[in-house]
Parts: sequence; C-alpha cells; structure tokens
Amino acid sequence: MRLAMLQTAGDRHGNPAANLDRLGAAAAQAAASGADLLLAPEMFLSGYNIGRAALQARAEAPDGPAARHAAILARRHGIALCYGYPERGPDGAIYNAARLVDRTGAVRLTYRKTHLYGSLDRDLFAPGDGIGEVVEIAGLKMGLLICYDIEFPEAARALALNGADLILVPTANMKPFVGVSNVVVPARAFENLLYVAYANRVGQEGDLTYLGMSCVGEPSGGHLVLAGEEDGIIYADLDPAALAAARVTNGHLADRRPELYGSLAPG
Repeated sequence: MRLAMLQTAGDRHGNPAANLDRLGAAAAQAAASGADLLLAPEMFLSGYNIGRAALQARAEAPDGPAARHAAILARRHGIALCYGYPERGPDGAIYNAARLVDRTGAVRLTYRKTHLYGSLDRDLFAPGDGIGEVVEIAGLKMGLLICYDIEFPEAARALALNGADLILVPTANMKPFVGVSNVVVPARAFENLLYVAYANRVGQEGDLTYLGMSCVGEPSGGHLVLAGEEDGIIYADLDPAALAAARVTNGHLADRRPELYGSLAPG
C-alpha cells in the first residue's frame, strides 16, 4: 500500500472551500504517484486554533456539504481520503473529528477525538467516546486516532487488539513537542506491531507554531519516513511482508498478561 501524507498549513484563513480545493489538488497529485490513500492533518478543513466563533460557523454534520465534496474528490481521483474537520453532533456539541472515505467515496470511518489536549481542546470540543473500530482498505486493516490520542498507549493498543495494521493519525502538533514524532510514534508502532502514520500541520496559526515532522513509524521501531518543516506531500510504502516478519520475531502482543493489568482500567 502506498500512503501519501499532506503536510501543510492549509488556507491561512481556514476557509473550508479553499482547503477542499487543496485536498483535491493533493489527491490528484498523490493518485498520479500511485498512492492508495491520502492522509491530511487534524481539523484540516477548518483550521485548528481558530476560536469558538469560527469553529461554530464552520462545523458541519458528518454528512454535510464538505463531506459530500470530499467524497466526490475521492471518486474523481480514485484514492481513499482521511482528513480532520469540526463535526456538529445531533445535540449541537462540536467534536474534533476525522473521516475516512475509500476510493469510491464510501464512508468507512468517522472518529471523534477522545483525549482532549488542555484548554485549547476542552474549551472548544466535546470528547468522543469510542476507540477501536477497524476497517480494511487496499489490503491493510486500519483505525483512526487524532493527535494527542496517540500519546496514550491504551488507545493504540485497543486498535492493535482489534487487528489494525495501520493507525492513521491526523495531527496539529506544535513546537516544541518534537518527541512525539521522534519517539512516541515509532514506539507505538514497535509495541503494537503495526504502522503509525502521523500527518501534521506546518506554519503559524494564532499563537501556535506547528512543527511539521510528519512521519510513519514502522513495526521495527524506526521511521519509515520522517519529514522536516516543508509544505507538501510525503510518501511511504507500507509492506505487509514487513508486518508479518515483525510479528514473527516480536512477541509484544502474544506475550501480554492481561490478567495482571486490571488496575489500568478500574471500574
């Protein structure tokens, strides 16, 4: 499977229409390079650090106009798409969400960020309440987390135990937290025997400076690819044979002792 990650600042005004145009251009470029899936950053369609009023104005239902447009882009270019957006729930709550559609435009996953980062998230979003759903695209089983979620071992492990080969992580990680790309992402890949794809923003947004460093952690514990701060598309070829080999030589999942871990999830 060939994965493309869009590392970008997006439209500087967070205009959803302009960001959909950017997504379409990137989808065309990635598909022409043989990619099966394009992963865009957290809150890509709207901007992330945009304040409550802008967030309320740009939030949509999961099947809103932006989602329908993204599905058309996936069908037009024949590539699966995963992107972040602000979701308005039926009760009016706003969620930091991500959506995965396949190359036909069919919705495969919609996920709401479960671990909210500081006041930046908690003042704007309601928390999601579900982790673990896995679907298959282009021969790999995959699930979704968003940004801060990957920093919690339990979240990644839940997907691994449900059979994931790949965790897609749209993110908006800011300076100075380089340790997530350098250490956390490859560690999650190593301990769970899967790939972790982490697509970040770059540039300035309000008082945040995003650090880039989009990456793919591999099951051997290294990076399949690690970007700098450039705006553009990063590619990685994910090899099922490498997954199979790692799962033969590494016993992290098979050697677990769940009977000892009860205190990690008190009732």
